[in-house]
Amino acid sequence: MAAHAKEGTRRHKLQVRREISAGGVIWRHHGDNRIQVVLVRPAGRDTWVLPKGHVEPGEAVKDAAVREACEESGLQVVAGERLGEVSYVYSWYDNRDLPPVRIFKRVYFYLMEVVGGDLSAHDGEIAEAAWVDLEEATQRASHRSERQLLAKARTLLLSSIPHGEEAS
Repeated sequence: MAAHAKEGTRRHKLQVRREISAGGVIWRHHGDNRIQVVLVRPAGRDTWVLPKGHVEPGEAVKDAAVREACEESGLQVVAGERLGEVSYVYSWYDNRDLPPVRIFKRVYFYLMEVVGGDLSAHDGEIAEAAWVDLEEATQRASHRSERQLLAKARTLLLSSIPHGEEAS
């Protein structure tokens, strides 16, 4: 009887996949010594996140970070130092008739300075891209891990920008 009960509760073994993504904290020095960063709202979602996406096969992580940041923001950027990484796990259905796939995701983030472009040129995966004052961004970002990256960026940027410097 115990064996029968065990058999009835047997779970399907989940398929596992590991994914690597990359993105960045795009920043600019705005007037009045304000620092602004870009947050994006993915299409069909009510979340504000940092621009990021998949690393393509054979692509360097830093190159993917720049490509994804450009695609999702519409801006041209130059990547600086690596800011940090975020890891998380989620489930995804490749096929609704099969058990979900467990995704182990790692996202590498870089500090990125804007050098051109226009937020209105973002790709179709993004509903909206916005410049947000860094102080507000640390509150508006939807995920705690990204708020922590923004706080780290704030510390680095404030220590590297001379006081009284005007925006270009």
